[in-house]
Amino acid sequence: MPLMPKRTKYRKQQKGRVRGKATRGNTVTDGEYGLQSQEIGLITSNQIEAARVAMTRYIKRGGKVWIKIFPDKPMTAKPIGTRMGKGKGAVEFWVAPVKPGRVMFEIADVPEDVAREALRLAGNKLSVKCKFVKRETEIGGDSDEDK
Repeated sequence: MPLMPKRTKYRKQQKGRVRGKATRGNTVTDGEYGLQSQEIGLITSNQIEAARVAMTRYIKRGGKVWIKIFPDKPMTAKPIGTRMGKGKGAVEFWVAPVKPGRVMFEIADVPEDVAREALRLAGNKLSVKCKFVKRETEIGGDSDEDK
């Protein structure tokens, strides 16, 4: 069963356009390492599942994986050989719109070289260019006692 919403308010959506850079979801929050998108794209539920399987197979039973994107946008298609008109086609698959900078997968509790290879394998299953990112650790920071 592919990833898709349990229910939606409307069955079909307009295609729309993905523009700009990710301002949210652009840092590693849950895990230690992440896979960050480098370009705009629509990631299908099948691609997300294939990436998840590739990653979990490589890390065997160790580590923890987070999927930080969810396909909540329906894409429709008309049957092949159908003439124009007669309304919008049926929902064929679900996609997650992704902007550059969006962290799509995160991984923890594995060595860096294992995480790097697992995320590389996952990135090969996706339709956007990706890069490996590490969690930024806060050094210092102003506390309330300084004020």
